[in-house]
Order: sequence, then structure tokens, then C-alpha cells
Amino acid sequence: MKRILLVVAYEGTNYCGWQVQPSGVTIEEVLNQSLSRLLGEDIQVIGASRTDSGVHSLGNVAVFDTDTRIPPEKICYALNQRLPEDIVVQSSCEAPLDFHPRRCYSEKTYEYRILNRRIPVPTLRRDTYFYYRPLDVDKMQKAAEYLVGRHDFKSFCSVRTSVEDTVREILSCHVCKTLDDIISIRATGTGFLYNMVRILAGTLIQVGVGELEPDDIPKILAQKDRAAAGPTAPAHGLTMIGIRYPADVWDNISEG
Repeated sequence: MKRILLVVAYEGTNYCGWQVQPSGVTIEEVLNQSLSRLLGEDIQVIGASRTDSGVHSLGNVAVFDTDTRIPPEKICYALNQRLPEDIVVQSSCEAPLDFHPRRCYSEKTYEYRILNRRIPVPTLRRDTYFYYRPLDVDKMQKAAEYLVGRHDFKSFCSVRTSVEDTVREILSCHVCKTLDDIISIRATGTGFLYNMVRILAGTLIQVGVGELEPDDIPKILAQKDRAAAGPTAPAHGLTMIGIRYPADVWDNISEG
């Protein structure tokens, strides 16, 4: 028995998120089915990040156990031949049997993209949120700086969340224009709550349009009330960029 680690990219438009659920096709379900057919075993992957319906990823991490003789580094090539075009495994390798992608320290990076112009661009409709009112990027960046650090983000998570501890740490949060008319909100943290990044984005958009001021962010954090923050930005603008584990963890993985 060996444990295989996959780095998975996907366009989330056609999926009801990562995690298997009773209704709707999910990324996890497609991976389970495709791996089971490829390997002739009952495969159940464990994902590092349970992205929401419609959210995309460039580098989610998943592991599964198998008895296959296929070399670990070759599994991605064989698997990609069986996956739909909107799910692509970027790499595969062997990991220690005790490695769990959600039970060790990691840093996750998410990016929310906004097309800020008067008229939408059809080629960007799947992964970029169109917002026609002009946004002040400098104000948005000033507001984002208040989010960095360890805070109680109860105001910035869905009321449907089941967790009791809403304290999380954001290591960096940057707002900038990356291309013509595209504004990027990129946040890196050690963990995020349900809908947290999308609510952060919705709140920063309110700052950019002048409905909130940058120094309102500490007040919103202090209220610990979802109603105090801005709206939840649409899912299709969000991409999980990737996950970084400590160097010693990756060394163990590379050694198999």
C-alpha cells in the first residue's frame, strides 16, 4: 500500500464544489470515479481544500491510497486521459502513509479577480467577476492591510458555517491591477472559513466603490457579526492558486 499525492487544477463552473454530495457532480466525485476505473480499486481521495460550487483551482492537493504498480509520477498522465477537460492533474508523487493534506501546517493562497470596466468581456466570464462601477484600488489595498494578522473573522464567514472557532490568520492580502481593467485580490493564510475569501472580496469592493472606508474594517472585525461585512462576491471570480507546506514536509513527500 502506498499513498499518492495529486496536485489538481480545475475550472469549477460545471461542478458543485469539491466535496462529494447527494445532488450535483463534484470534483472529488469525478476523481474518485476516474481513479477507481484506472486502478481497478475503490479509490477515495482526501482533499486539502473543499472549494465551493463554481470556484476554480490551479493547485488543490489530494491524496489517496493504492496498491497499484504504476509509478507514482506516471499516474497523472494516465489519469488525465480519463478526466474531463476542465479537470487536470498537474503532478503526482508518492507521499508518506501518515501524510494528511488538512492535518499539517499549510499556507493557502486564493485570488479573486474583478473585471472593472463599463462593458463585460465574454472570454473572462467564467473566472472573473464583472463589476461596472469604478473601484479605487488604493483604498481597497489600505482596507486589505487591516485584514492581515490573526483575527476573529466571524463577520467574514457564512452564517451556515459549522465551526465554533472563527479565529484565523491571514499572512498577506494584496489588491492591485494585474492587467488592463482587471483587479486582483490575493490573500494567503493558514486557514479560511466558509465563504471567507468571497466575503472579504465583497467587502473590499464596497470600500472601492466608496460605500465603506478602509478604517471601517477593524470595526467590522470587532462586531463579529456577518451582517456587518459586505456581500458574498460571486463564486466564479475566485481561484485557489495553491497550497504550500513546510519544506520538511515536502522533502518527505519527494522521498516517498
